[in-house]
Amino acid sequence: MIIDHIGLSVSNYERSKAFYTKTLAPLGIVLIMEHAGWAGFGRDGKPELWIQESDAPQNPLHIAFSAHDADVVDAFYLVALEAGAKDNGPPGFREIYHPHYYAAFVIDPDGYNIEAVCHTAKR
Repeated sequence: MIIDHIGLSVSNYERSKAFYTKTLAPLGIVLIMEHAGWAGFGRDGKPELWIQESDAPQNPLHIAFSAHDADVVDAFYLVALEAGAKDNGPPGFREIYHPHYYAAFVIDPDGYNIEAVCHTAKR
């Protein structure tokens, strides 16, 4: 992941923890630890996305998670919708960025624009 870590304020800790636990699973991102009211998600034992409950979520905010291939982007999108996200752009190529940019976008429970992207997808 190009971002070392990021912290988000969320309006409901338990709801958002459940949402991210389910939505990020297809990307191989899991809940690694909870500490002092924060939940840390990541891969390979390194938390990179942190959430904490707050009365003031940051808006607007966009986070893009890397995916290994287009199938993972597709799975992310379907699971996110099942977990309560709103569609913000179904899986597909976004050639405006580059020919192999395959991504899907959802809006999470707090209004954040969450993306899964593969930069090496083939047609």
